[in-house]
Amino acid sequence: MAGGAFTDRAPALPDDAHPYRTIGPFDADAIPASLLKTHNLKAGAWGLLTVEAGAIRFCWDDEAGGGRELRAGDVMLVPPLVPHHLERRGQVTITIAFCGQPRTESHSPRA
Repeated sequence: MAGGAFTDRAPALPDDAHPYRTIGPFDADAIPASLLKTHNLKAGAWGLLTVEAGAIRFCWDDEAGGGRELRAGDVMLVPPLVPHHLERRGQVTITIAFCGQPRTESHSPRA
């Protein structure tokens, strides 16, 4: 599913993962404020951030730090529990698909 996505951090998206929720599309003015400050996905949840138009900077807020400029057509795989945030760079449209493994009694991913 995440073939072709930037995968700067582990863990990788499991082969049996599937999307369970999608948010957006958001233009630059509609990006939720929570995405512009440090946050992370919960255990068992991965995000696929897709840039539909324009550009945005994705920043890692873990010890390794760093970031990447994402442009239209780029997809960033965001693993669970790794702090990160977005920085607007002008006009942009993004969507985010939250993915997880099939639910079991002991595993219930949430973003």
